[in-house]
Amino acid sequence: MISTRSIARQNSLPTRLLCTFRWLIFLPVFAANAGALAAEPDTCITCHGDALAKSMNRTRAELLKESVHSSLECTSCHQDVRAGDEKRTNGKIHSPSVAVNCADCHEDEAKAYVKHGRLEVGNNPDLPKCWSCHGSHDIFPSSDHRSSVYHSNMPNTCRSCHTNVDLVKKHINLREKPIEMYEGSVHGRATGNVLHGAAACQDCHAAADAKGHQTAHRILSPSDPQSTTNHFNIPGTCGKCHAEIARQYGESTHGQYAARGESDAPVCTNCHGEHGIVSPKDASSPVNAMNVAQETCAPCHESELLNEKYGLPGGRLASYIDSYHGLKSKAGDVRVANCASCHGAHRILPSSDARSSIHPDNLPVTCGKCHPGIGAGLAQAKIHRSEKGLRSTWAGIFRIFYLVLIFATIGFMLLHNGADWLRAVRQMKSVTYVRRLSANETAQHWVLAISFTVLVISGFSLRFSEAAWVKFLFGWKGGFVARGIIHRVAAVVMIVGALWHMLYWFTRDGRTWLRDMWAAKADVRHFRENIAYFLGRRQHAPRFGRFSYMEKMEYWALIWGTIVMVATGTMLWFDNLFIDQWGIPKGFLDVMLVIHYYEAWLAFLAIVVWHLYGTLFKPGVYPMNPAWITGKMPKSMYLHEHADGPHLRSHVPGSSTDEVVASMQPKPAMAQTIAEKSTSRRVADGGVELVETGVSDGT
Repeated sequence: MISTRSIARQNSLPTRLLCTFRWLIFLPVFAANAGALAAEPDTCITCHGDALAKSMNRTRAELLKESVHSSLECTSCHQDVRAGDEKRTNGKIHSPSVAVNCADCHEDEAKAYVKHGRLEVGNNPDLPKCWSCHGSHDIFPSSDHRSSVYHSNMPNTCRSCHTNVDLVKKHINLREKPIEMYEGSVHGRATGNVLHGAAACQDCHAAADAKGHQTAHRILSPSDPQSTTNHFNIPGTCGKCHAEIARQYGESTHGQYAARGESDAPVCTNCHGEHGIVSPKDASSPVNAMNVAQETCAPCHESELLNEKYGLPGGRLASYIDSYHGLKSKAGDVRVANCASCHGAHRILPSSDARSSIHPDNLPVTCGKCHPGIGAGLAQAKIHRSEKGLRSTWAGIFRIFYLVLIFATIGFMLLHNGADWLRAVRQMKSVTYVRRLSANETAQHWVLAISFTVLVISGFSLRFSEAAWVKFLFGWKGGFVARGIIHRVAAVVMIVGALWHMLYWFTRDGRTWLRDMWAAKADVRHFRENIAYFLGRRQHAPRFGRFSYMEKMEYWALIWGTIVMVATGTMLWFDNLFIDQWGIPKGFLDVMLVIHYYEAWLAFLAIVVWHLYGTLFKPGVYPMNPAWITGKMPKSMYLHEHADGPHLRSHVPGSSTDEVVASMQPKPAMAQTIAEKSTSRRVADGGVELVETGVSDGT
């Protein structure tokens, strides 16, 4: 491997002779300037041997003998260690700081090692030193499995820096958990199994030196054109092991675009990943049969920008998913054809190229891999449908047939059931009514309902701008700005409605409303009785007053939600003011955004699940409680829903007279009898005039 050749050159006989010759020349110079040198290893081992040998689980002699520098003296590296200094250093032969310059012997490596990634030698203290990778005294040949630069040991050597939390935070160019990802990849697993030919760190990251030899001493940033991990050099880097695949890729459309310098042309890592490359058989692999269409091919081929740049048709993913192959793949069939099955994996060519697997002349062979004996005519059938039609004439005919059938059948059902629903609504106009809400209260509800609906639609359309229903409603140019304006106008309308309701609290009717809406002990009792009724432990439902506990819960939730939405929405609307003038940190506004978004979801779901059920779908209320439209509701519905509610004046449509009956029902069994008899008497309830009819069709 690369590191093996590099160290082998260092340990060659000529190199050793050169180093020895150098020190023989310089030895008299050092002796003349500093006296005798501490030349014998035994002298150094007197102080350093035990700790060093213990750290390597070796004896002193074994450690020195096995080291790649065993033929050198200690002072060959530690040149400033001088004998006779012990008197000036409290009995120690040298100072704690000992200079080491590996470049004295390893000139070629020193010339190559000028950068490590984006860091330059001499400009950053975090740059790895020679001993960071090779070790200090325990330096072994790279062919020795004990060496830190042994092929299968390189991930652990690189780990010391590339998993250092402080370094990763300091140097943003470091990848997140590259060693862990590598160890889980096909390369890492093979290296862990001591498969010497499997790619390790230096095999992919080592660039060439001035002599053209790849060396791990020259690891460059991917932004460097000479880096082996530069976008345009990745096919060649992978091709060192995967030569045939690299050749096929070079012939492909992708490879040709990459060769001419198109940075958006995919290379190996775009499809397979970088450090965490796993087998295509692995379900987590982006090139797994289940994932290749949506995770690998779609990001490029569904890009409007790339399709426009290269003149490619759009909608390929949707057409595949709608096809037989796509539906089977979505159902979990890994054998059904995917993108690579037809187009190839590495040698992808346009259908106009005679070498392409989807060239008309080659389609019988391509399709025949799954459909043996397929005819040339059937093989020519288009796989990707256009936006308007399907793959063949017969398929198109049946598509049209079913579209018409669906439209006619479902349309008939909607008309049929809609007519029945409208009849029930019209019938409500002829029954005896009571006034549930005053004109003022009804108008307030209308303002709230309209503003809330517009806020939900415009707010969620801002969040889900790519959804089909959003494009249908706001597909025009500048729709994003228009949606924002509509959302803010609706917010102002809701705020005005909220202020209107607060002022209403100070009127006579408003004070009564607030008093009746306030929580009471009876609500707890009604809740227990209702649960018992749901579970079949009680024969009759609770007798609610003017407002049930369900309505009270919804009302106070509305008050709370309005306060939260107005407060958070105002801060988000005028964010620059709050940040620049008030000094509020942006992180606080991020919290407001989260609260605003999820409070909107809470309000929307509460309306759908709770409010619409109580006013539209609840048995005894369906098809609706019309009080939200006119403020009036059928007397029978009122008696059923509010048996202990206030007495209301009733009105019979077409009649010029009103009559008042008691809405209170002593017992459920007697409710119908009382309703039919109808007592003519007016009752004042807290100054609020309420209306109830005199004729009932029962509760």
